Amino acid sequence: MKKKSLLQRCSTYAGIICELIALGCLVMLFIKKEELGMDHVISASFLASTFFFFTCGIVFIVMGRTNIPSFDFDNQDIDDQNFDDQNRENQPPTQS
Repeated sequence: MKKKSLLQRCSTYAGIICELIALGCLVMLFIKKEELGMDHVISASFLASTFFFFTCGIVFIVMGRTNIPSFDFDNQDIDDQNFDDQNRENQPPTQS
């Protein structure tokens, strides 16, 4: 398995934190629903916050688990390119 970058690890941790906040908002929604009812503004606010943090958590976790390709130039890539260039020079010219 490829080692994840610092930002991907931070994204995974942020996703877990968002999921925990969503769980907390859901608990508060059930508490306030019993106290104030679902027609109150606070209940709607906790419901919207639960949805927001839950979906953000999913996005952050997916970003953290994705295998992102490396955009670094390796010596292997440069050697392969030089090898291809040498092979093109050694080929006989094509006639049209």
